Amino acid sequence: MSLTPEERIAAALERIAPPPAETPDWAAAPAFVWHANPDRLVPVPRVNRVEIDLLVGIDRSRDTLLDNTRRFAAGLPANNALLWGARGMGKSSLVKAVHATVSAETSLTLVEVLREDLPSIGRLLTLLRNAPVRIVLFCDDLSFSHDDEHYKSLKAVLDGGVEGRPDNVLFYATSNRRHLMPRDMIENERSTAISPSEATEEKVSLSDRFGLWLGFHPCSQDDYLAMVRGYCDAYGVAISDAELRAEAIEWQATRGARSGRVAWQFFTDLAGRRGVSI
Repeated sequence: MSLTPEERIAAALERIAPPPAETPDWAAAPAFVWHANPDRLVPVPRVNRVEIDLLVGIDRSRDTLLDNTRRFAAGLPANNALLWGARGMGKSSLVKAVHATVSAETSLTLVEVLREDLPSIGRLLTLLRNAPVRIVLFCDDLSFSHDDEHYKSLKAVLDGGVEGRPDNVLFYATSNRRHLMPRDMIENERSTAISPSEATEEKVSLSDRFGLWLGFHPCSQDDYLAMVRGYCDAYGVAISDAELRAEAIEWQATRGARSGRVAWQFFTDLAGRRGVSI
């Protein structure tokens, strides 16, 4: 059945300006994931996370982010935070663990927005502004390429525009890059631009809009072994220190890397071989 001209126009307008997302039941889950086109908040009944006590070697970042989040949950001033640095060192795990810790003390909701959905973040903020809960808005693995314009959408969260960032929303992001774009692209744009000082100012200064910068660096061997031991003790995997050390170091050597992620991967293999569920 063919559509009338009026129906085609209405359908086209709906695609250009999607209907507003329905207000979710904020008590239905501790966390939600934002999806665009169509706009909706999908509840996450059980967040995939690690207990905060199992995060080893990041004590200062842990304490700083936990204190900042507790202040925000209590209605006090708090800063947006950028967790940047080495891969697999617990950046996203820390955000989820801090949320779990604080939400056990007081009401706090986690909303994850995917990087590719950043252009819709203005509509998300409109929905969150009237929410009866305090919300940590979380974007994992945030970075921008040379010609990526998504970073402009992020300013709505960090600077707030005319309306300002909602008082009940705080923004946390993780990235492998401190300035959210590759260093070689920064240097290349500066070297080829007519005005080098202005060429990358808009993109590089984006990270300056985060009140907290928390750096994550490659772990030492002692920290790596302590991570594995912590997992073994927490999940009841019996293994001697000597055996754990030998096997964990061998695993690390085969991976060519040492991090919290590698420690968890080794532990997963070890638990499987020992017949222990995790």
